[in-house]
Amino acid sequence: MPPNETSYPVCDFDPFLIQFSESVGVRWYGLAYVAGFIVAGLLLRLYYKCGRSPYNPDQQMTLMTAIVIGTLVGGRLGYILLYRPESLLENPLNLFKVWEGGMASHGGFVGICIAIWWFAHHTKRSFFYVADIVVTLGPAGVLFGRVANFINGELWGKVTDVSWAWIFPKSAEPGTPVWMIPPRHPSQLYEAFFEGLLLLVYLQLRFWLSDPKKRPAGLLAAEFLMLYAIGRIFSEFFREPDGGSITLIMGLSRGTFYSIITFLAGLAMLVYALKRKKQPAA
Repeated sequence: MPPNETSYPVCDFDPFLIQFSESVGVRWYGLAYVAGFIVAGLLLRLYYKCGRSPYNPDQQMTLMTAIVIGTLVGGRLGYILLYRPESLLENPLNLFKVWEGGMASHGGFVGICIAIWWFAHHTKRSFFYVADIVVTLGPAGVLFGRVANFINGELWGKVTDVSWAWIFPKSAEPGTPVWMIPPRHPSQLYEAFFEGLLLLVYLQLRFWLSDPKKRPAGLLAAEFLMLYAIGRIFSEFFREPDGGSITLIMGLSRGTFYSIITFLAGLAMLVYALKRKKQPAA
């Protein structure tokens, strides 16, 4: 193939909406988080107006603040501890270099769980009751975040020759001609669909079409964890493992391994919720 010529599209989008310097500006990735939190806030307001949530505007603001802190702190800590622990040993200050990127969804889940626990205690509600509301808010943020990953040309998929493959310049050594870079699965978009859009539609349907007084508390949270894990594990078949060839147990990628734990946590919550089936969510 002649130089600079390829039959596959190249993922070389500008990661900045507005750029002030080489590393400072308004990034699409940051806007994805903002958009996710805005959608979550709007849904909370809608739930309250339609009588599906007892939380008034002041309580909604408190819950959203807890969710934002839990997501950002948990996501960052999760990324460093689960995927880049060596960077913390090299320099503990790497934990605070958020401008260099690096967030982990599984770490974010842990942070959100802590936020839910605190808010449930603060409002004297069941942890599982609050969790059922919060999990319906999250998939929108996952959707926007994965699309932002694609725009950034990061977290690319495995090499393939499927017709919808993309070329990710960042997957090769700097200066490598585009025509020499092998095409890869746009696994970020697979994750945006399975972990974001599909889960968002499913949970919204479940939330609105089921009777909260008859639905056991924790059921929606359990379904979220299990379905997210299934979607992530499926997408991991097409995604280049984080850390290159580094694996954990039985050759599983880190994302797959942590998703199995997530699935088991959801399964345990499902069993617990079904055992308490006679107790209403409200």
